Amino acid sequence: MKIVVAYSGGLDTSVIVKWAKNTYNAEIIAFCADVGQAEELDGLEAKAINTGASKCYIRDLREEFAKDFIFPMMQANAIYENSYLLGTSIARPLIAKHLIETARAENADAICHGATGKGNDQVRFELTAYAMEPGIKVIAPWRTWGFKSRTDLINYAKENDIPISTTQKKPYSMDRNLLHISFEGGILEDPWNEAPEELSVMTKPLSQTPDKGEYVEIFFEKGIPISVNGEKLSPANLMLKLNELGGKHGVGRTDIVENRFVGMKSRGVYETPGGTILHAAHRAIETITMDREVMHLRDSFIPTYSKLVYNGFWFAPEREMLQTAITESQRFVTGDVRVKLFKGSCIISGRRSEYSLYDENIATFEKDNVYNQADAEGFIKLNALRLRVLANSKQHRY
Repeated sequence: MKIVVAYSGGLDTSVIVKWAKNTYNAEIIAFCADVGQAEELDGLEAKAINTGASKCYIRDLREEFAKDFIFPMMQANAIYENSYLLGTSIARPLIAKHLIETARAENADAICHGATGKGNDQVRFELTAYAMEPGIKVIAPWRTWGFKSRTDLINYAKENDIPISTTQKKPYSMDRNLLHISFEGGILEDPWNEAPEELSVMTKPLSQTPDKGEYVEIFFEKGIPISVNGEKLSPANLMLKLNELGGKHGVGRTDIVENRFVGMKSRGVYETPGGTILHAAHRAIETITMDREVMHLRDSFIPTYSKLVYNGFWFAPEREMLQTAITESQRFVTGDVRVKLFKGSCIISGRRSEYSLYDENIATFEKDNVYNQADAEGFIKLNALRLRVLANSKQHRY
């Protein structure tokens, strides 16, 4: 039997390689998607092979991640429950896509992931897998093995000489990519406990940020960020640049309790510096380039679209249908936005576009010759007609 394991080198997947090899008497192929973990990938191939894998594929997916997943999602202004910019959620369909492609190339019998039976990631991985390969066998150890906690895994790793970084003292889990880093579990499971300052990887604590704000200009073309401060950058490098700028000023740190797809509430601490800047800047350029009714209709998609991404339906036809409409809405979302980064805040300080619908001659409070204020009387009376009819009827309530 041949199994392709989604491998990160963390506690769970390090144990899984050894466990799956012994349990299924199988050849293990480790697959790692580089979606922006940075230094976390150092020595990963050697670690996988030393743990029991026969091969370890590490694919650099950073540009694809930014271009085909992050940026289309940002066009939608997607945000789950008004607080979560979907940093982990959006990476899972990309990882699962390449996991299946690796399984195809290796003619594997099954794929295996380390998501727990309590979380969202199991759904995200498997929905993508079944969308691509309806008959694929999926092994999810957390749903079948005898381990009950990460403490059990730590003990198993020690017994089998598997090197890990997780300890009993610092048992929370971390997941990092180009868009964000998340911290969950362990000491964070009590939502009353304040997250320790050491949970600052992509953003500086506010006490360490500069006392002077910094201005950043971003240029968008059809809703897609193209350049930062006049420098045209590839999608991945643009994310890295905004992460650097935002992180320096403590932008993008959130502490939330969210509703998981499986039904429970979960507390997480997230750092999303570049994504926070893009979300605010994209919204700003839309305010001057999008027709009001187009914007309101697109905004009505946001809760549904965000839930689809969060729940793992990236490769579902309804998400693709919404994406087509969203892409159309971005036809004229082109122009510059200037933001000020200061002490955790991203403040819009300017926006301009050759496609702007904002007309200073109409909006001015000074004298103008293009707007007849007397026209407002008829406009108001027509909109009040149904209210006046109600007031004159037996349905009158006030």
